Parts: sequence; structure tokens; C-alpha cells
Amino acid sequence: MDTQVLIIGAGPTGLTLALDLSRRGVPFRVVDASPAPFAGSRGKGLQPRSMEVFHDLGVIEPVLASGRFHLTMRAYQGREVLREWDVHEGRHATVERPYASTMLIPQFRVEQILREALPQPVEYGMALTSFTQDDSGVTAVVGGETVRARYLVGCDGGKSFVRKELGVSFVGETHEDQRMLVGDLRISGLDRDHWHQWGGRVDQWLALCPLPGTDLFQFQATGDGEPSLELYREIVRDRTGRDDVVVKDATWTSLYRMNVRMVDRFRVGRVFLAGDAAHVHSPAGAQGMNTGIQDAYNLGWKLAMETLLDTYEAERKPVAEWLLGMTTAIMMSGSPFERRGDETLQLSLSYRTTEGEGLHAGDRMPDGITEQGRIFDLLRGPDFVTLDFPDGPVLVRPDGYVAAIGRSAIDAYFGANPVTQLHHRRVAARTAA
Repeated sequence: MDTQVLIIGAGPTGLTLALDLSRRGVPFRVVDASPAPFAGSRGKGLQPRSMEVFHDLGVIEPVLASGRFHLTMRAYQGREVLREWDVHEGRHATVERPYASTMLIPQFRVEQILREALPQPVEYGMALTSFTQDDSGVTAVVGGETVRARYLVGCDGGKSFVRKELGVSFVGETHEDQRMLVGDLRISGLDRDHWHQWGGRVDQWLALCPLPGTDLFQFQATGDGEPSLELYREIVRDRTGRDDVVVKDATWTSLYRMNVRMVDRFRVGRVFLAGDAAHVHSPAGAQGMNTGIQDAYNLGWKLAMETLLDTYEAERKPVAEWLLGMTTAIMMSGSPFERRGDETLQLSLSYRTTEGEGLHAGDRMPDGITEQGRIFDLLRGPDFVTLDFPDGPVLVRPDGYVAAIGRSAIDAYFGANPVTQLHHRRVAARTAA
């Protein structure tokens, strides 16, 4: 084998998977057809659950330093301010939920942080042109080079070559009437402390959001046509009705067509699909980048142990189904920028198979304080961890979800999955807050 895992696509999904595998000592290569890193802000909202993932992966500090919480929305008619509001008003950090609301951070900065944390470079200009698989591995041709790997993971976006080669159905629909012009622009005449919006009618809607840590604004506007700097200037002029808001230049432009689709399978033999290659949806609610990050986080430890691989689809497919319905409902509500429910924060997503109050197997393990330190710090690392609380032990999976509660349930879990004991440590967790 040339490598253990060949990752196709170096967006947030592929890079998160690469970083998770690297800390487990799993050989990998991550390749991308593009000649250079993506330079746009296709995604710009990082959810609390993704920040918890990045805490575990050891990159939360530069992420927090690069983003911003609680940016006030401001609606205008021309120069007149009609209204101001905070979508996440009242959401503040607690002991159990240290990251309480969505953080604004451009996708290109998230990718840069993940790349810089990797022990080896991403291989750009390496397009996947074919692959075959057998009982022991996958043979792929990337950039004209033949590579042999035990597993291949397609993280190559909504137009995924991997998905198409597998013949996996991408079930759903395209909303041709839902189109949006997007881009990253340099603009003068606006402050950077508000997310500025105009348009009383849907066809006149325009939003300009300052991207933290940059001199750019993300441009979003309903409309159609070939994206161009002149078109964006015209839209800003017409919809703001102001001559003091001036578009200087653009670093990235695109036309978004609303697709709501997902695969019917996340795995075919030794090939897996993750992120946009497996599901695409409305951008409302800032879910896409985050769901891909968590696909990767769910898959990484299973690839490392080469066990429980069938549970990847069993756990992530229902999340994708829920995601498509939730984001479509937000977009169709006509008020995508109003206060959203906690489900958009992704903290309540669970793999549990039983109902009831309190903590169950499959739930996200909440943070907390013990005599030994912060729970998230005790869990940090690639292993299963048994937290020995005074009222009984809790076994936590490498991805921060509860595997079993109570000694007999933990013994049964290890009995059913004996390889997991090789990746296990125990920590006393006295006087948990």
C-alpha cells in the first residue's frame, strides 16, 4: 500500500479528516484537483459543535482568534436604519456549552488553519481520474500517478467525481427559481460592526457581511446572470440607493443555485463519501461546512481502528436527512435571518437509539469542571475515555459522543467491540460541576 487513506478534496471536510488521521498515526494523502487553495467564503458560519471538534483537534485557539460572535444585523431602506437585532441574543457560554452561538469566520481561513496544522502538505493540481477497488484496497489514478490505498474518501464537493464514479444516486431536487449571487468584495462606506441588509421584496434583497480578520465583505443578493464586478456594483447601487457605498473590487464571485440532494449510500466497499459529496442543501442556517466537518470527525476514528465502519452511514445519513429538511424550512420561511432554534447550533444532534430524559448513549458529552480539570481537556486526544464519576462511569467515544453509561453497559460495549479496548484510557472525574 502507498497509503492507508486517500482523501479526495481539500475543503473543510477533507482537511478535518486528514488532521484527525494524522493525530492517530494513520498514513494518509490529501489531494485536490484545484491548482491552489480555495480563496472564497462559500461558508462563513462555524457552529458550536464544530468548535468543540476543533478544541479536540487542537486548533481552537487560532479559530477563535480569527472569528467573531454576535455580529448585529441591521436592516435599511436607503440610508435609514429600520431595525437592528442579534440572531443569537441571550446565547452565552456556560460550563456545559463553552461555545454557545455561531461564530463568523470565512471558510478560507478555516481551511488555512487546518492546513497549517497538518504534518504534510496538501497535494494540489492532483485530479482524480479513475479508481477501482478490490477486497484489500483501492487503486486510484491522481494527477497521472497510480496510488494504492486501503480506503478512499470522497470529500470532493457537490459535483463529486467519486460519487459519480461509484454510481451512487444523488436524490433530491434543484430549485431553479432559488438563485443567489455571492462573492467577496472590498467595499467602502460601511462600518464593519454590522451585517448590512436592504430589500423589502425578495427580488430586491441584498446583504453585505464583514468577514472577520479581513478587509472583505461577503456579498449575497437574489438574482441571476453571469457574476461580474460590474454586475455586483450595479446591484449595490440600485438596492442600497446610496452613492457612498462603493464596490472597489472582488476576490471571488459565484452564482449559487439551490440544490437539495443527498446520497442513498455513504459507503461502497472501501470508498466513503463525506461533506457536500454526500449532501447539499440551502445555505440558510450555516450548516454545510459544519456538517462536513462532523462527517469527517465521525469517520476518522473508525478508519483508524478499521472497525465499526458500517456505523458511519448508519449515524450520519439520518443527520443528513434532518439537515436537508431543516435548512429548506428556514429558507422557505421567508425569514432566514431571524433568531434560529438551538438545532442550528448542532449541539443537540445525537446518535442515541433510546428515548428519555438525561444523558444517554449516543448523546454529545457535555463539558464540565472536575478536580482533574475541564472535561473537554480530559477527552482531548484520539482515544475512548472512561470518565469515572462518583455516581458511575461514562464511556466517551473518540468523537465526543457517549458510548455507554454504567459499568455493565461499558463491559458489554467492549465485549461487542473488543478492538476499541486497545484505544482506551480511564480518567477519574471527581466532583464534576
